[in-house]
Amino acid sequence: MSQLISRATEVTGLPPAPALIRLKTALVLFLLATLIIASFVSLKLNWKDLLSADALRNMQEFLAGFAPPDLSPTMLNKIFFATLETLAMSALGTGIAAILAIMLVVPGTGRLRYLTKYASALLFNICRAIPELVWASIMLIAAGLGPFAGTIALAAHTTGVLGRLFAEALDNQPSACTSTLRINGSGTINTFLYASLPQGLPQMMSYTLYRWENNIRAAAILGVVGAGGLGQMLKYHLSLFQMSTAATVIIAMLILVAMVDALSFAIRRRLVN
Repeated sequence: MSQLISRATEVTGLPPAPALIRLKTALVLFLLATLIIASFVSLKLNWKDLLSADALRNMQEFLAGFAPPDLSPTMLNKIFFATLETLAMSALGTGIAAILAIMLVVPGTGRLRYLTKYASALLFNICRAIPELVWASIMLIAAGLGPFAGTIALAAHTTGVLGRLFAEALDNQPSACTSTLRINGSGTINTFLYASLPQGLPQMMSYTLYRWENNIRAAAILGVVGAGGLGQMLKYHLSLFQMSTAATVIIAMLILVAMVDALSFAIRRRLVN
């Protein structure tokens, strides 16, 4: 077969047609398909119960209880301050995480010793492997109920995420500027401050803003475990079956997330351009 292909190449002068799919790619796709099929087989998914007439009727009655939302001045005033608290938790948690990530990103990129590189990488892995809800549960025991525990939980998880992203951004940037400074005798810190950081700062800011978007949603969820903000209000009113009030809280969450997403997207687009 290979001789026929080479003979056809010599006659036509054209290279042979590439294979549609490589063996490694086919193997990966086969393993993914096997995993998906095994997941459907092993899990007991009761699609009939979910789409039954009784389930749809119960869902309709449940959703109907949210209308109309509570728009009384007293309720809107509480939601306004809870929204500010959620926004402050996410912004402060993201800011603390960005500062800690930048402080740890130099040893994380391996520009110092290998031991510090692996130590910082291990720290980043631990921080981001633990979800925000678990961090919040730990901090609630140490700091008590309120937004302080939620802020520290967001900062702890986001430090691991931003640290890994910052390290990859610095590792993947062109090395001409840093090499020039090192040849001229600059140290590690000066090389980072005057070459690596200015080149990677737009991408690092973009990563930070994107994580801020995610932390807005996470802050609203952390309130469910008692970390303050809109999430705590939502849990309180749902536990009392005050659906109209809970609907107002959910609407406030949606508006807050949409506004932060739009603002973050506009800033990130300007940074990238």
